[in-house]
Amino acid sequence: MLVLFETPAGFALFKVLDEGKLDKVEDLWKEFTTSDSARRVVELKAFNKFENTSDALSAATLIIDSKPSKGLRKFLQKHCEGETLAVADSKLGNAIKEKLKIDCLHNTAVMELMRGLRNQLTELITGLGAQELGPMSLGLSHSLSRYKLKFSPEKVDTMIIQAIGLLDDLDKELNTYAMRVREWYGWHFPELTKIVTDNIQYAKVVKMMGNRTNAVNLDFSEILSDEEVEAQIKEAAVISMGTEVSDLDLLNIRELCDQVLALSEYRAQLFDYLKSRMNTIAPNLTALVGELVGARLIAHGGSLLNLAKQPGSTIQILGAEKALFRALKTKHSTPKYGLIYHASLIGKASQKHKGKISRSLAAKTALAIRYDALGDGEDNSIGTESRLKLETRLQVLENKEFGRSAGSTKGKPKIEVYEKDRKKGAGALITPAKTYNPAADVVLGQSAEETPKKSELASKKRKHHEEETAPPTEPAAEAIQEDGDQERKKKKKKKSKETEETPAADADGEKKKKRKSKEGEEPVVAAAEGEKKKKKKKKSDTDGEDVAMQTEESGKKDKKKKKKKHADDE
Repeated sequence: MLVLFETPAGFALFKVLDEGKLDKVEDLWKEFTTSDSARRVVELKAFNKFENTSDALSAATLIIDSKPSKGLRKFLQKHCEGETLAVADSKLGNAIKEKLKIDCLHNTAVMELMRGLRNQLTELITGLGAQELGPMSLGLSHSLSRYKLKFSPEKVDTMIIQAIGLLDDLDKELNTYAMRVREWYGWHFPELTKIVTDNIQYAKVVKMMGNRTNAVNLDFSEILSDEEVEAQIKEAAVISMGTEVSDLDLLNIRELCDQVLALSEYRAQLFDYLKSRMNTIAPNLTALVGELVGARLIAHGGSLLNLAKQPGSTIQILGAEKALFRALKTKHSTPKYGLIYHASLIGKASQKHKGKISRSLAAKTALAIRYDALGDGEDNSIGTESRLKLETRLQVLENKEFGRSAGSTKGKPKIEVYEKDRKKGAGALITPAKTYNPAADVVLGQSAEETPKKSELASKKRKHHEEETAPPTEPAAEAIQEDGDQERKKKKKKKSKETEETPAADADGEKKKKRKSKEGEEPVVAAAEGEKKKKKKKKSDTDGEDVAMQTEESGKKDKKKKKKKHADDE
């Protein structure tokens, strides 16, 4: 059995002299404590040395990816005919078995044997000392780390992060410089600010014109596409209210205009570079949200790989962290979108549907980012398909909203079927057609005989209304009279008690007065009853019924009391 061992200097093949010792894995390390005992177990058969550092780097990178290099395949074909090869990587062994038809072995005993070989490597390979092996391994490790950094997707994202940061800074500086040009030249020609609104066109016009008196003789057709704007500039230059400036001032203003134009050209170049890098690194993300929004998401996340680890809900509010924590602290509603709000899909949606579309877009964006960061493909098929789905969903939402505003409840108009009563293939109706009923019409001056039912209903309604608004019945009136009599009897009792204390002569006079008062109280009681009836009419139906019940019960009690008092008086 042969053992393949990779070193920084080259590939080594060792032949196992005593395979029986591999059965005792726990005691195998004792055989490699000294160089003499190690030589009794293994022996160097062949060694393939690397020619230079680039060969070592290419071979090492292929070994890391579990792929045999071209030199390793030739080396194994030459020395491993009919032998079993022990390897440290099972995937590499499978690749060698498929391509070279060499049986490979990988188990715990082989791994323990590799540890022993690494311990006594300088003693087993002649001409490879520890002083040479150290610098070789260090140089190879540095080359491997540079290779990984060069092709790592995290480090390539640095270009996008720096580009989008510089682009934002350029926008701020460009805006500041353009506003300075407007303010500076506005002292000389203030009317030009309202006529030319674009900052770049304004700078070009100022650079060409200089003093406003030159505007009449200049042709602005190369800068301004509209002839009306050019005519307005020439008219305003004649009647301008601005102050006069010197040639030195105009020279400095023109230099500032040159700076604005140079910055705008550099910004356009930087934007083209950013578009190309985004289409190369994250094509699916670019297809969904655009170059600028995608680059800002990558810059905010730190790298494309870090962004791929985030769920869709985090991507949705990425960039709105302050608003999120403020909402959580104050127990208000959380924000619906962050940086993703500037995507074109959310811009197309109405205000009601922005939240739904942002949630769907964030979910699709998370899938696109993961495919860009971890997938092998370099096309934007997933991004374009997701964008089409989102556009159709937005269209469906907008159509539903339009249908609701049109008047139907579910967003779709209801179509009535008029042919349901007709037989198939026949013109006749299954059910007879409905005829016009002239009796259902209401005509002014119509007799009571033509519409008896309506007159009966009207009379019933009137009777019901009269019953509700009618005054109290006779028993209710009697009860009211009895209430008045009861109060008067109480007064009489008080007076009778006072009369008992007075002399008997006074008692006779008071009895006469009482009789007169009874006779005079009858018209007073009648008047009180009329007033109470009027009050009862104003009350509601339920109050009238309750009062009637109470007055009946009180009337019965008062009658009994009257009988007793009448008997006592007699």
